[in-house]
Amino acid sequence: MARSFEDLVAEADAVSVAGWDFSWLAGRATEQRPSWGYQRQLGERLARASAALDIQTGGGEVLAGAGAFPRLMAATESWPPNIAKATALLHPLGAVVVADEDEPPLPFGDAAFDLVTSRHPVTVWWDEIARVLRPGGTYFSQQVGPDSVFELVEYFLGPQPEEVRRARHPDSARRDAQAAGLDVVDVQAESLRTEFFDIGAVVYFLRKVVWMVPGFTVDRYRDRLRELDARIRREGAFVAHTTRFLIEARKPAA
Repeated sequence: MARSFEDLVAEADAVSVAGWDFSWLAGRATEQRPSWGYQRQLGERLARASAALDIQTGGGEVLAGAGAFPRLMAATESWPPNIAKATALLHPLGAVVVADEDEPPLPFGDAAFDLVTSRHPVTVWWDEIARVLRPGGTYFSQQVGPDSVFELVEYFLGPQPEEVRRARHPDSARRDAQAAGLDVVDVQAESLRTEFFDIGAVVYFLRKVVWMVPGFTVDRYRDRLRELDARIRREGAFVAHTTRFLIEARKPAA
């Protein structure tokens, strides 16, 4: 017997959304993965580094699974539940987690790291990244691109203006990196199919990825959620498209 709308929504509204682990969505939603394999490439770069920094590490899950750390490994995070989660996960592996407000300046000295990384940063402070990189050092990041999951965003918020739709464009990232004095050595972008198979998956996703529908709560959007629940039951899934881009930039050696 199919579970009711109220049951699915109540469950998803009560579950913890701490960390950056989406395993709760197993069997309830799918997201196609980028072809480049960010975590594998991250591990390759960590193996060559002597001092590395992971910015906005979330709960530390991606960093923890990337492989052996260099002799100096630091990570920053701003959200208290994630700070606690990342600390418990990363400290035993040899990484220090620093509570940081995700505002300049980064709490490190100039030229402190030969590798700076970040997966899905909310904001990228390019001048700070350039400052903490050693000459010849590398910034390596997978980021959310423009129009990501906008089928879902616009379902709740309506049509978005062009400047919002083009936010987080890889061309802008390239321009901003170069303006900070970094040499961009690689940019790749992909559009990836995403499916939500029940309304609970939608609620969980919007509670966790809070910038998609700012101010989202079940009570505020209950009517739209109920309509979307009926659509998913009728069509089998709600289909959206995630955009991702990979960028690698290097600080000139001289």
